[in-house]
Amino acid sequence: MWKKLLKNKSGLIGILIMIGVISVALLSPFLAPCDPNEQDISIRLKGTVWEESGDSSHLLGTDQMGRDILSRLIYGSRISLIISFMGTIVGGAIGITMGCFSGYYGGKIDSVIMRLVDIQLAFPFILLAIFIVSVLGAGVFNIIIVAGISSWVRYARLVRGEILSVKEIEYVEAIRSMGAGDLRIIFRHILPNIISPVLIVATLEMARIILMEAALSFLGLGVPAHVATWGRMLSEGRIYIVTNPWIAIFPGLAITLTVLGVNLFGDWLRDYLDPKLKNV
Repeated sequence: MWKKLLKNKSGLIGILIMIGVISVALLSPFLAPCDPNEQDISIRLKGTVWEESGDSSHLLGTDQMGRDILSRLIYGSRISLIISFMGTIVGGAIGITMGCFSGYYGGKIDSVIMRLVDIQLAFPFILLAIFIVSVLGAGVFNIIIVAGISSWVRYARLVRGEILSVKEIEYVEAIRSMGAGDLRIIFRHILPNIISPVLIVATLEMARIILMEAALSFLGLGVPAHVATWGRMLSEGRIYIVTNPWIAIFPGLAITLTVLGVNLFGDWLRDYLDPKLKNV
């Protein structure tokens, strides 16, 4: 797998970007030159280091409250990654479980679960997220719940379809004839054989959740205002996009680069795990 990744430029670029962002998030207390929430009005809207108004103590300049933009970018990576990782895990756990029961048992269980999927898919995603956040309130934990609720349907539909195609195959019939219980058959024998497409969806869902968190923070519905996030930095910087564009440009680039890295790696993972594309 590692050898094939080294031969694929886009996949390699994607994993390197992901490793870089994860490293920045883990080492943020050591990499950030300043406290991300420290305010100093006397240096507000200071330019980047390569501009005449900038200096080396604030490489990417300061925002409207005199906070160091580089430090806020570094700390903002932690929020995006925590929410994307945990949201993917929560959504995957719910969706995989529901999809397994729906596909394996069929009948009324399948009908109820698929109707729930249809109902949720009928709602525009951003409206659903805004509604849930408005009810639960702002906070990292609540955003993770929103991410999980908004993403479980994709796993459920995928896993259901995969189980429908394999549950009557000979190896499943063999283990069933040996007296294995339904839960053992589902989670010990069927699920491991259909996990590849689930992993692909999970990587792509991580990118979507990063964008979701940024959108909610941009609208003021994400994490609390005192927490540095890329979406909130974009929202605050849009007012100064003409006079001081760096305030919005850098968080926008951070979001774009991170999502690009996750998508590039997800595309490569799909090509690697799909047996139909092995020789393409």
